Parts: sequence; C-alpha cells; structure tokens
Amino acid sequence: MSEARIESLSGSDVLELFAGATAWLEAHVEQVNSLNVFPVPDGDTGTNMFLTMRAVMEEAGRCAEPGAGPMLAAMAHGALMGARGNSGVILSQIIRGMSDAAEGAETLTAEGFAAGLEAGSASAYRAVTKPVEGTILTVIRESSEAGRLAAAGGERDIAVLLASVVSEAQLSVNRTPTLMPLLAEAGVVDSGGLGLSLILEGMLRHLNGQPVDDAVSGEGAVEQRWLAATDAHHQAEDSPYGYCTELLISGSDLNVDEIRGRIKELGDSVLVVGDPQLVRVHVHTDNPGAALSTGTEAGSLAQVKVDNIRRQAERFVEMHEARQQRSSPEPGAISTVAVVAGDGMVAVFESVGCTRIVSGGPTMNPSTREIVEAVDACPTEDVIVLPNDKNIILAAQQVAGLTKKRAHVLESRSMPQGIAALLTLNYEDDVDANVGAMGEAMRAVRTVEVTRAVKSTSVGGVRVKEGDIIGIVDDELTLTESSADGAVLRALEGIDTDKTSLITLYHGGETTASAASDLAVELRRRFPGHEVEVVYGGQPHYDYVASIE
Repeated sequence: MSEARIESLSGSDVLELFAGATAWLEAHVEQVNSLNVFPVPDGDTGTNMFLTMRAVMEEAGRCAEPGAGPMLAAMAHGALMGARGNSGVILSQIIRGMSDAAEGAETLTAEGFAAGLEAGSASAYRAVTKPVEGTILTVIRESSEAGRLAAAGGERDIAVLLASVVSEAQLSVNRTPTLMPLLAEAGVVDSGGLGLSLILEGMLRHLNGQPVDDAVSGEGAVEQRWLAATDAHHQAEDSPYGYCTELLISGSDLNVDEIRGRIKELGDSVLVVGDPQLVRVHVHTDNPGAALSTGTEAGSLAQVKVDNIRRQAERFVEMHEARQQRSSPEPGAISTVAVVAGDGMVAVFESVGCTRIVSGGPTMNPSTREIVEAVDACPTEDVIVLPNDKNIILAAQQVAGLTKKRAHVLESRSMPQGIAALLTLNYEDDVDANVGAMGEAMRAVRTVEVTRAVKSTSVGGVRVKEGDIIGIVDDELTLTESSADGAVLRALEGIDTDKTSLITLYHGGETTASAASDLAVELRRRFPGHEVEVVYGGQPHYDYVASIE
C-alpha cells in the first residue's frame, strides 16, 4: 500500500482513478455476468456496466480542462450517453451525483469524494421508479454512508476513506441475498451490486499502487479502427451468402485466432480483429445463428447486427421512399423509435411503420446515446419510444432530458408488445391519445419466450440446470421442458385464452421454418378457436417468441 497521504485529486488524477476502476471491472466482467438471477441468456450486467464505464473513459479523454469538477462532468455526460441496461443507467446516475457534488471544483478532497458518493446514491434512487433493496441501490447507499461517516470523523486521506467505502460495499454485496429472496433461492449475490463494488475496489487498488489490468487504455480508438476496417471490408466484397453478420465479443481471455478459424467455416467476407478483451467479427453467411453461438461460446455479445443481404437493396428503396413521404410531416405528426433484435423482427417493425429502429435486446442492450440519436433523427417533434425489453426501459426513460424532441416512452417489455402498440397508432389523433391507446394495446398482449438456461439455479420454485430449455411468460420463468416446441405449448396452455383469438409465433435465427410450421400445426390443433400465424423473427438466443392476444 502507498504510505503517502492522498488528500486531493486533480482532473488527471480522477481520470487515472476511473481508468483503474474500469480495468478492474473489465477483468471481472464474466464473474458479474454469471450472477444474473434469471437463468436466461441476458447475463449481461457486467458487460453493460463495463461498456458504460468505457463510454465514461472515452468522453473523459476529450476533456481538456484540468479540474476535477470538469473531468467528472465530462464523465457524467459520457456515462449517461453510453449507459446500457438498468445497471448501466443506475451507474450513470451515481457518476452524475459525483459530478454534481464536485461542480466547478479544481480538486476532489476526501470530504468531496464522500459527498459525491452520497449524491450519487440519491440520484440513483431517484432514477428508479420503484427502488428495490438487495440491489446495486443498496450497495451504493450503504457504502456511501460509510464514506460520510469516515469524512465526518475527520478522515482526510482519500485512500483511507475509500478503503472504508470498499469494505462496506463488499459487506453490502454479501448481504443482498438476505434482502431479496430470489437471490437467496438462486444462491447468488446481486450482480449489479458486485459490479459497483468492483469499480470502487479498482479505484482503491489504483490509489494503493496495486496492479490492475490496464487493458482498456486507448480501446476506444482501437474499436473505431475495427469499425472502419469492417465497413471497408463489407463494401469491398460481393457475397453469395444471405446474411451480413457483425458481432462485438467482450471477454477476458478471447482467442482471436480460434474465433477467426470458426467464423471462416461459416461463410466469406470474413474479418475477425481484436485482442483478448474485445473482438470484432464480420462475416457473410447463410447461418447467422451459428456465428452468434460462436460469439456466446467465446465470451459475451456486446453488439450484434444481422442484415439480410438479398433484401438490402429493396429495403433501401422502401426506406428512402418512406423517408421522402415523411420529410415534410404535417403539424402534430408522430414518429416512433423501437429497439429490435433479429432481421426478421426488423422487417416486421418496418412493415408496421416504425420510423427508426435501434438494434438491440436481451444480451445486447443499446446505449442511451443510440436511442437519443434515433429520436433526434426522426422528422417530427413528438416521438414515441418502444424499448421492447424490461432491461432497456430505464435507459429509454433518460432520453427525454437529452433531446430537444418531445420523447414519450411506452414501457413495452417485449417485441410483440411493441408491434401491437404500433398497429394501434392513429396519425389523425394527437400524441396523448395515441400514447394511451398504444399502451392499452400492448398491455393486452401476453408474451412467451423460449430459450436455454445459462446457469443452474432455482427461481420462483422452478429448478433448472445449465442448458435446459426454459419457458418465460411475461418476464417470469415458469417452466423447463425437453424441447422448444414443448415449452411453447406448455407456456401457452398456462395462459387464460378465453378472451384471446390470435397466436403469433416468431421463430429465431437458429430455428428452421419447417420446425416452426410443424409447431403451428400443433398449436392450431390445441387451440382450435385461435388463428395461428408464423413469422420469421431471426432473434438470437430465443428459439421462439410467441404472443397471444
């Protein structure tokens, strides 16, 4: 440990402090990801928090002012714009509180650091409509209280004060199962709380001169080079394959050569670049699902984009014509933005008139910046935003304060809910009437999702093993089954269908059309009073997403 007292931090000191925190979190991303309670492939808390911290560092690197206050202000802006998922948004609010407390300050003292953590805790609680204890909120509240007590006791050494904060954060994380029964049942601590504890620990390690893996240094510039190389590669080659597939894989020990070898077997126009922490993949293939599986087996998917090459020319013409028609909107006109995963789902949302689409969903939450950019690109002042995933709602709700547009967020929790809402949109009504009608329509939709468990656990009395096929109804794990078809059937049979008449079956990128068609035949037999539609969704990870309305 460093024996020198640290009583103040300049802007450059704060930058190094956060670099240490980011590096330490990055080294533990997979550990944090593995703790998500629900055993579905959205074990992405660590990835979301790391990508949020990376956005913090990228924005901080642009700050030319030497003071700690301006540096934290830049970081707060980067955090908010780059926030991904609920955990990332809450983290952004913690950093915002730290920035508010240090506004205009040239240096950050121990007292100021403690005040910033308390302000961050208050800001994080305000950001959540219904705060839940046993989460990252509890950890920031209890650890910031430890910092306040240390400062009130006269502690002026930032490293000593931070040691008290880290100690309490670790204890708080260990207590989270006692506050949330689901955590206790699953035998895990809260993943977001652990992520925050690791960030604070990384700061302390930096101040004490202990090693942290500084793998993120300059990474933003590296990633831009990867993106440029991918774009150039994409434009340079024609391909007989049907899908242009791009992945950004995050991990701690990625083998670039091994990933490249597996991707080469799937198609052509292959580009695989990166390092042990982050790998960018581009391939033209007829089996995008296999590329996604390669990514998830190697690490965590930070970004995914799948485009149907054979439809791109047609889509370009259609989108150009649609934009031309919307270029001079009537007063009071409304635009829509939706978060969508899967090329088939994108086609569905485009067909029902969605103005702008943001790529993302489970395991690949878009950043607040991406949603803001989509809203800003809309041709009207009123924009209705459909997050279509429970873990994206909080990020979407931040948009209103970051755009000059009037953003209206509907809390859609699945893509079928978003589709139902868009089908209800009436351009002759005002935005308030539409928000009400669209909300009512989406709440009438029940959603079934079928995927595979990423870890063995027990949730809500349902015990699952890693790799089990599971059925999720309206965000709640309800069953395990031996087949994806069986999971869909059992899940739908558990829903009250007396007042419903339509079942829509969206099959994922790794599910064949013939398999979906066979399942539809069985659905029509078991639900004779319902119309059954089969649609290619192309969504990753989920064999089926079904809606009943």
